[in-house]
Amino acid sequence: MAAPLSPEVLQALQALDTCSVSNAIEVLGERLRNEGFTSPTIRRITAGKTSLVGHAVTARIQCSQPPMIGGTFPDRTDWWNYVLTIPEPRIAVIEDADKKPGTGTFLGEIHANILMALGRVGGITNGVVRDIPAIEEMGFQLFAGGLAVSHAYAHIVDFGQPVAIAGLPISPGDLLQADMHGVLCIPKALAADIPEAVAKIRAHERRLIDLCRSPEFSLEKLRHAVESW
Repeated sequence: MAAPLSPEVLQALQALDTCSVSNAIEVLGERLRNEGFTSPTIRRITAGKTSLVGHAVTARIQCSQPPMIGGTFPDRTDWWNYVLTIPEPRIAVIEDADKKPGTGTFLGEIHANILMALGRVGGITNGVVRDIPAIEEMGFQLFAGGLAVSHAYAHIVDFGQPVAIAGLPISPGDLLQADMHGVLCIPKALAADIPEAVAKIRAHERRLIDLCRSPEFSLEKLRHAVESW
């Protein structure tokens, strides 16, 4: 089970953008630089003043095929119990497992309200979402591949298993951050060290920016500043 974040670390991460956190992870040398984030197909759908940070609660859905019997699939209310096994704050990570994701939506106004009641702060999916004005008013954050008008035959096929969202493998309990740039997986062992690493990187970047804007700018000074990184 994922260990809960301390309020101090959570607040510090929420105040950072994903680009800065990604830079810190690179400097700390935890993984390859082309890993750990989603492709540009995932975008922020709802407004948000801070980045979304929380632990992944995973599920897979399908939307395109009707059930063999009846007009709809039965609701998987058993997954609500699983949700509560992951520490808060929680992020719903829903993989649309259809051959062509996006036929229908699972994350809409009703499910967003249920998820908020279960201690979730947002949802991420490679599929589509809907009911955006109502969900924005709630303060629930959504990141998705796009929008759609219907839930079609959306239903949960399994939960609590590893999923893949736009090229990013995500396991239950993974620590995620999302903002307008995309979705990033944060190595838990580094979470407490990232704010300080970001501060050091930003200080160096500030020196470079100030030099570029200075009347004393020269290529020699710029090369020296870059080489001293």
